[in-house]
Amino acid sequence: MSARFTIRKLGAQGDGIAETESGDLFIPFTLPGEAVTAAREKDRATLIAVLEPSPLRIEPACRHFTECGGCALQHFEAGAYRQWKREKVVHALKGKGIDCEVDALVACEPHTRRRVVLAARRTDAGMLLGFNRHLSPEIIPISECPISLPEIVAALGPLKALAELICATTKSFKMAVTVTASGLDVAAHDCGKLGEHQRRIASNFVIAQGFARLSIDDDIVIEPKKPVVMFGGVAVAVPPGAFLQATEAAERIMAEIVGGHLKRARRVADLFAGCGSFALRLAAKSEVHAVEGDAAALSALDRGSRFATGIKRVTGERRDLFRRPLTFKELTAFDGLVFDPPRAGAEDQSKQIARSDVPLVAAVSCNPVTMARDLRILIDGGYTLNSVTPIDQFLWSPHVEAVALLEKPRRRR
Repeated sequence: MSARFTIRKLGAQGDGIAETESGDLFIPFTLPGEAVTAAREKDRATLIAVLEPSPLRIEPACRHFTECGGCALQHFEAGAYRQWKREKVVHALKGKGIDCEVDALVACEPHTRRRVVLAARRTDAGMLLGFNRHLSPEIIPISECPISLPEIVAALGPLKALAELICATTKSFKMAVTVTASGLDVAAHDCGKLGEHQRRIASNFVIAQGFARLSIDDDIVIEPKKPVVMFGGVAVAVPPGAFLQATEAAERIMAEIVGGHLKRARRVADLFAGCGSFALRLAAKSEVHAVEGDAAALSALDRGSRFATGIKRVTGERRDLFRRPLTFKELTAFDGLVFDPPRAGAEDQSKQIARSDVPLVAAVSCNPVTMARDLRILIDGGYTLNSVTPIDQFLWSPHVEAVALLEKPRRRR
C-alpha cells in the first residue's frame, strides 16, 4: 500500500530517510525536504512519485537511472552532492572524536571509470548484459553508462556477443571489464566450464575484436596482448581480476598526495600494495618495500619494477597483513609508510604502526568508518593528523575515498 512521506535526510547509502511511527523508512532516489508517495515494505519503500521536489533535484544523466542499480545519486545537484560526500568523511571522523579540517572533495568527472563489473544471463529472449537492479538479481540491460570510459560503452555490443559465446550455465554470471593501455581486459566468473570448441570460438572472437585478454575464473583463455597499466612511468602487466583504483585520475591524485607527504623518506613501506600503484611511483625517490597478500598482484609489481628505469630499489613480500601484520619492530626499518587496505580497514596493522616510530604515514581508504577507527588508533599512539582529503572516484554512488596524512616525531635512541 502506498502512502505519503516526507524525507528528512539522506542515509549512508544515499537513500532518503523518512521518520515513521515504526522507525526510519529508507526510500531510494529521494532528497531531503521532498514529499513523496512510496510503497512500503518493512523498513524500505519503492518510490512512486515525487509530490514536492527539492530545489536540489536535477535531471539524471542516464536513461537507466533508478533501474540498473549502478548509481544512487544522479538526481542530486552537483555541489550539494559533493558536500554530502565530504560530510560522510567529517561525520565518520567526529564519530571517533577526531576534530580535523577536512579538505573539499576532489570531484570525479563522468566517463572516467576504467573498470566495471557487468552481469550476464542467457534467457529465452536472448542474452542479457547490464547491471543488477538495486537490491535485486534482475539484470537491467544497458545501452549507455555515463560513469564509464567511452571504450567500455562502445564495446557493449561485442561484450554481449562474447557473453553469449562463453555462457555455459543457466545462471547469471559476471564479466569484469577493464580498460588498459593494450585494450579491454575481460575477466568472466561463474559462466560455466567451456569445451575446447567453445574456447576456440571465443578466442577467435577476442582476437577479431582487438581485446587484450579473456580469462574465466582467473584461467587465461587467450591473451593476444598483455594488459598493461601505467603507474607513473612504470608499465605493469596486471593479472586477471587485478584490483585497480576505479579511475586513473583519482589514482594519480592520491599518489601525488601520498608522494608529497613521503618525499623526505629514504625507505618506504607500502602495505596492501596491490600491483604497485603507490609503490612504483614512490620508487622514483625512495627505496620501497611492498607488502601484499595476493601472489599474482605482487608478481606483477615485481616484474614491473625489474623492467623499469629511473627508479630506486623495490622489494616485495607476500604476507597476509590481516593475519600477520608488520610488527612495530619490523617497521623501525622505514621512515615512511603508506597503507591502503580493503573496506574492512587495517585495525591490527594500525595498532602496530601506532607503536612504531615511523615518522611519516599516509592512510588511504574507501571506507570512512573503518578509516576513522584506524586513524583513532594512530592518533592515540602519538601521531598528529595533518590533513584528510576526500576523493570521489565512485561517481553518483554513496562511496568515497580519502587520504589522511600523519606525522610522529622520531624517538631518540
